[in-house]
Amino acid sequence: MTERSAHTPDEGGHGGAPGPVLVGADGSESALRAVETAAREARARGTRLDVVHAFMWPLLRVPLGPSPYAPPGSGFREQAQQILDTAVARARACEPDVEVAGEIIEGEPLTVLATRSRSASLVVVASRGVGAFTGLLLGSVAVHLAAHAACPVLVVRGREQPTGPVLLAVDGSADSDAAVAFAFAEAEARGAGLLAVHAWLPRTGLGDLAPFFQGEEAIRDEEQRVLDKALTAAAARWPGVSFERRLVRGRTREVLLAESAEAQLVVVGARGRGGFAGLLLGSVSQAMLHHAQCPVVVLRGELAEPDATH
Repeated sequence: MTERSAHTPDEGGHGGAPGPVLVGADGSESALRAVETAAREARARGTRLDVVHAFMWPLLRVPLGPSPYAPPGSGFREQAQQILDTAVARARACEPDVEVAGEIIEGEPLTVLATRSRSASLVVVASRGVGAFTGLLLGSVAVHLAAHAACPVLVVRGREQPTGPVLLAVDGSADSDAAVAFAFAEAEARGAGLLAVHAWLPRTGLGDLAPFFQGEEAIRDEEQRVLDKALTAAAARWPGVSFERRLVRGRTREVLLAESAEAQLVVVGARGRGGFAGLLLGSVSQAMLHHAQCPVVVLRGELAEPDATH
């Protein structure tokens, strides 16, 4: 990754500076992998990395120090500090030039990370953490943050590779529009190409007679216009990004999952066009979080886009 240009969206920043990248540490190997990813993202954004460990034992009113019968340093407080120190050390070893701050915060992980996301430019989280059951595809922390965080959420899953395009899901929704800007900025920062995919199928449900009155070709032309319109502003704003637009007849989930095999990152809106009102995560974003073959970024359209001059 290269350092981001002056036109990169900087969520959570103040006075023109990007907010920090935020990552949770829980002692698991998958969380340490997320810490390394977060360190690289912080370098790319030219910002600080905040490593936090949510310390929930005080909420349960259990003794925090070591047992009289246990060796020194075996208490919950000492274990929390060791988890944090290990994560901070991993981040500094991965990116020595990045400023890394570590903090233990009392509270459960979902609330701690969601609250701290209000001042962050990006939250990075592992797909699974400590205590994940065998066969569980995605931890509750990752799902919760994707639905509730106040900034984009990067879930580290699948394989990470420096090659391949940034894969962008386009459907014309508000959440998709937010994903478009993020994906173009991310492709520029990574020196990568961008593949914008819009999948479609003829709408044949009860009450929708469009295929009979318009014909499939007319519907396809309409979906092509959705794709073209979504990319116009971003293509002008990031003229250095090489991108391909691809209209695919098929189910969105299946199309994106197949394309993720060659991508280095998937960027998707939290809810797509036609999703149920009040549903915080749509079926496509959930499918990407559970099954994509590379890391996934989820964005919500109600997050205000920052000043483009930052």
